[in-house]
Amino acid sequence: MSAAPTPSARLHPRSADGVHLNVEIHGPDDAATVVLIHGWTCSIPFWAPVISALREDLRVVVYDQRGHGASDIPGQGHYSVQALVDDLTAVLDATLPRGQKAILAGHSMGGMTIMASALRPSIQERTHSVLLASTGFTELAKAARIVPFAARHPTWGARATRSLLSSRLPLGPVTPLGSRVLKYATLGPQSSKQLAKYNAHIVHACRPKPRAAWGHVLDTIELGDALQQLAVPTDVLVGTADRLTPPPQAHRIANVLPQCEGLTELPGIGHMTPLEAPEVVANLIRKLSAIPARTQTPIPAPKATP
Repeated sequence: MSAAPTPSARLHPRSADGVHLNVEIHGPDDAATVVLIHGWTCSIPFWAPVISALREDLRVVVYDQRGHGASDIPGQGHYSVQALVDDLTAVLDATLPRGQKAILAGHSMGGMTIMASALRPSIQERTHSVLLASTGFTELAKAARIVPFAARHPTWGARATRSLLSSRLPLGPVTPLGSRVLKYATLGPQSSKQLAKYNAHIVHACRPKPRAAWGHVLDTIELGDALQQLAVPTDVLVGTADRLTPPPQAHRIANVLPQCEGLTELPGIGHMTPLEAPEVVANLIRKLSAIPARTQTPIPAPKATP
């Protein structure tokens, strides 16, 4: 595995609460724009294989979520679903030419960012299509299978998962044992040692405070109402060996989406689909980019029952 390619431009837009975000732009200026949004504990290098696959054909915008990579680490109280949407708004404001729409591709928490943004008109007006890769929208701790006994003892499994999500313990240096443990939780069983090591270096680079803060947000996230409003062509991708957001989450997402273009399941692939199957991810984005642009009409929110 290699580091992300050298960007043609780097920006540091300010989000609504003053947090600066690290943004890179790759590829030709006159091509369609895709915005890549990484997940929990990841950063721009997570997308390196996908950037390399797309940068000749598309204008690729990629950014570090707040608290990750080279973006600012915010203070207490600045981690929320609203903050994720505010940050995506700031990135689009800084990078998307006026009148254009972007393909949004999100992995894990990045997919949740996109789902939550369905309630933000200024984002939906600028969204051409969406890829949701290895993500979920409800009861994430209950659904996860990252602890071995979770399937047999779901209550205890959910408690153990919540403890892992909110832990502030430092991960320390990458070791062979640590790589194997992280591989079990995040990668497919056939993933190479090289990939497992690369994956571990990315995750270990996330500092304990933002890791725990975002883990707490993920534990309580509920995006069902927003998902119903995501009225743009959307593809869903999941690996059959995904322990963090298992396939049932992807199936539920596909069933709720107003304009689901398809659900792709990858046998033996784990949670880190952009690392494990970058060509599949890139090809789905290319497919979405070929969908003719059209005016999207948001689906009205359901009325509350008196």
